[in-house]
Amino acid sequence: MNKLESILHGLSATAIPILDAAISINSYTALDLSITNAALDAYNITNPTSCQEYIDSVLKKNHAEVAYGGYLEKRNLYSDKSNFSSNTMALRNIHLGIDYWAKAGTSVLAPIKGKVHSFQNNSAMGDYGPTIILHHQFNDSSFYTLYGHLSLDSIKNVYVGKEFERGETLGFLGTPDINVNYAPHLHFQIINDIGAYHGDYPGVCTENDLAFYKSNCPDPNLLLGL
Repeated sequence: MNKLESILHGLSATAIPILDAAISINSYTALDLSITNAALDAYNITNPTSCQEYIDSVLKKNHAEVAYGGYLEKRNLYSDKSNFSSNTMALRNIHLGIDYWAKAGTSVLAPIKGKVHSFQNNSAMGDYGPTIILHHQFNDSSFYTLYGHLSLDSIKNVYVGKEFERGETLGFLGTPDINVNYAPHLHFQIINDIGAYHGDYPGVCTENDLAFYKSNCPDPNLLLGL
């Protein structure tokens, strides 16, 4: 493990809930949206309604309330979105965070103490929609966490420097019309060096850029421990 990975791993001895505290960790189930999942052939996952039908089937089968997964998962979910590919760049289809799929309006919790670095509504089709990024400082080390696909209300009363304690409500999951055409979910990503980005950071990368982003965006499960 590198330094950041060791810090993340040591922040909690138990799993950390990132959605409504009333939802038990035992009610989370793994979800596979990768290109290798043959079950997706029966669904148009680029359509939020069809994608939700598949997610609901997984939730029902596993008696769960939240479906999660997706770190470094290669997906077809972005294949209909022009800003993920063009004639001059490789296809961006490798997911850099973990998604938590649940009902719109579900509260999102800060997993650890942090303060707002930046926020904005990334409203381009296929983007994050309303997004909040927190900055975390531990001794001489710092890193960032990104929360995408929130509701518009989530960014109404936010300001740079606002502090959130662990377990405090950060925002709420947005609807497909607000989170720019996805079934309701939280995109959660850890970022080591955010550079000049404000209110945004790539959440999907190409195969060519994977080595860099894998290093700069470690597995969120090191922190959350699901």
